[in-house]
Amino acid sequence: MIGGAFSPAPPMNHPLSDFPSFRRFFFSRIATTMANQMMMVVVGWQMYDLTHSAYDLGLVGLAQFLPSLLLTLVVGQVADRYDRRRVLAWCLAGQMLITLVLVGSTWHGSISREMLLLASIGLGAARAFQMPTQQALGPLLVPPLVLPRALAVNSAGSQFAIIVGPAVGGFLYVAGAAIVYLLCGALFVAAIAFVAGIKLEHAPAPREPVTMQSLFAGIHFIWNRKEVLGAISLDLFAVLLGGATALLPIFARDILHVGPWGLGLLRSAPAVGALTMSLWLARRPIQRRVGKVMFGSVAIYGIATLVFGLSTSFLVSLVSLTVLGAFDMVSVVVRQSLVQLDTPDEMRGRVSAVNSIFIGASNQLGEFESGLTAGWFGAVPSVVIGAVGTLLIVAAWMKLFPALTHRERLS
Repeated sequence: MIGGAFSPAPPMNHPLSDFPSFRRFFFSRIATTMANQMMMVVVGWQMYDLTHSAYDLGLVGLAQFLPSLLLTLVVGQVADRYDRRRVLAWCLAGQMLITLVLVGSTWHGSISREMLLLASIGLGAARAFQMPTQQALGPLLVPPLVLPRALAVNSAGSQFAIIVGPAVGGFLYVAGAAIVYLLCGALFVAAIAFVAGIKLEHAPAPREPVTMQSLFAGIHFIWNRKEVLGAISLDLFAVLLGGATALLPIFARDILHVGPWGLGLLRSAPAVGALTMSLWLARRPIQRRVGKVMFGSVAIYGIATLVFGLSTSFLVSLVSLTVLGAFDMVSVVVRQSLVQLDTPDEMRGRVSAVNSIFIGASNQLGEFESGLTAGWFGAVPSVVIGAVGTLLIVAAWMKLFPALTHRERLS
């Protein structure tokens, strides 16, 4: 690949196994995601063991999100100005060092609420740099025609890690939190080794001086590319309104009348649907009418959320959450492919940084919105209102962004 273009350009169905750097990138993501998921389980459990406070559990999530918000403009610049492989490796090394500190503190009995919050801030800061850099690095490893399949395969690996990681973390926690932290550290080391093996023939863009214009270039680019703006904002508002996962404990106990085992299955269902759909998309990538496919998928996501909100059957709820996760994955793959392919390489870091904030805000604020409306109206009306709101957003966005609606192909 010279100057960011593969020559000759391979067909869309070209085997991803023929791109060794993509393979290493893929395995690094699986290792990192598994480590992150296990860390979320053990940090949250340790915090609750220490404080027995739901408020402190919320602070852990907030501590990991705030660095992404505060560092948005900085991380975009770093991802676009420096070797993304090195930036990613340093992010993973930082997370590994934090796990080692937590191992030592746990073994010596000096772990505390304050230390866990500081560790959460550190992890959040490392991930703030990691996510945009990772998103900007991926398109350099495969040709544009193959990118949608590559994103689907990456998503499949991530969903696998999201399913397996918490289960492994919870199982090993019986042997002690330090054991889980040690395994997380080992996974970060493996991820660093995979990243070190990534080779690029891409000629980096010249580094432009840091100015106010370059700092806000990612925001400016998204605002002026209406198809990109439409795709990113659709995801923000759809997940913001349609997110029901924060209320799953209420539905499991009070509506579906199942115990912790049922809650575990409900929590796993969206990831199972997403994993299944990502494997399907890896074999049969979307080639035509991508705009309508994305809007249709978000609409099905809203309908599945509505069915879940109205259901009093555990089986129906389980199926609706699986469908919800599957069609959310369709919109994710289309959106990520569209954003990456429409963004010049020299801008991908800054655009990915802004995109990461949209994603983080939709998830965090979505949980807040669900909890707030559930407090006002009850759990079932909260989910139903959110689902109807998602469907209204789809209809409005199809009118507001006609170019996105009629987008025929990803590239």
